[in-house]
Amino acid sequence: MNPDALQPLHALQRQISTIIRGKAAQIEDAVACLLAGGHLLIEDLPGVGKTTLAHALAISLGLRFSRVQFTTDLMPSDLLGVSLYERERGGFQFHPGPVFTQVLLADEINRAGPKTQSALLEAMEEYQVSVDGTTHALPQPFFVIATQNPSEQLGTYPLPESQLDRFLMCISLGYPDRRSEREMLQGEDSREQLRALKPVMDGATLQALQKQVAAIHVSDALLDYLQSLIEATRSGQWFHEGLSPRAGLAVLRAARAKALLAGRDYVSPDDLQAILPQAIAHRLRPRAGSARGAREQVQAMLAAVPIP
Repeated sequence: MNPDALQPLHALQRQISTIIRGKAAQIEDAVACLLAGGHLLIEDLPGVGKTTLAHALAISLGLRFSRVQFTTDLMPSDLLGVSLYERERGGFQFHPGPVFTQVLLADEINRAGPKTQSALLEAMEEYQVSVDGTTHALPQPFFVIATQNPSEQLGTYPLPESQLDRFLMCISLGYPDRRSEREMLQGEDSREQLRALKPVMDGATLQALQKQVAAIHVSDALLDYLQSLIEATRSGQWFHEGLSPRAGLAVLRAARAKALLAGRDYVSPDDLQAILPQAIAHRLRPRAGSARGAREQVQAMLAAVPIP
């Protein structure tokens, strides 16, 4: 693999690391998600940098983006757009909403009601929007980068399973380590840093890299391992319901992206293991009585399933 082809990706990670400090692994996962053509969910406490990471990704990718603050009174038409009668034209004209962009920053997505959350389902899966019986294609590439607060916080509505399944990956930032937090306290305000950011790639470069991801080799042995992991989620030992075929395909795309970021033209078991918790934990519910959360349960399952 030509190392020069990966220079934009390395520049992207370096630039975001200047704002989101001490979170190289999470930044790499976020980049892998977008490389794989997936939507990204960032779940964590308020104030740890979720929205800043989403902004930094959108700006650095050089794509058109819109930010929507999800609230309890946000309506589907506020996202998708609305058809209005215009007397001058003698008919209804469609006025597109903020979803007609390349990167939609859905901030605090779980503060909106279920009806508004569901308005994104068609856009995230089929890259189109249907309003008043007419289908409108979305720009390409199209990503949703959403943030959400923990579900136990006041004023939140849990995302339904169908919505969670549309996100390729879910990551958490967590608190910074002491050194990174000191650098933040002594450094420039993150809002000023965001204003100074410049794109390090464009849509054409990103789409070319996504084609490289699709060409990453996956061996039969690796596919056997992936199928064993999928079957383990369906066994009833670890989770209530197992992964869907769509989830399995999503995991494979994410593992391919992880391999590309490592500079390899093939997927290794390490790629699959590294990406699996972020790619499937948000889709699964641990069995009743389990003391572990979904991510810890995925790690336990990984330890129990042998590599072929």
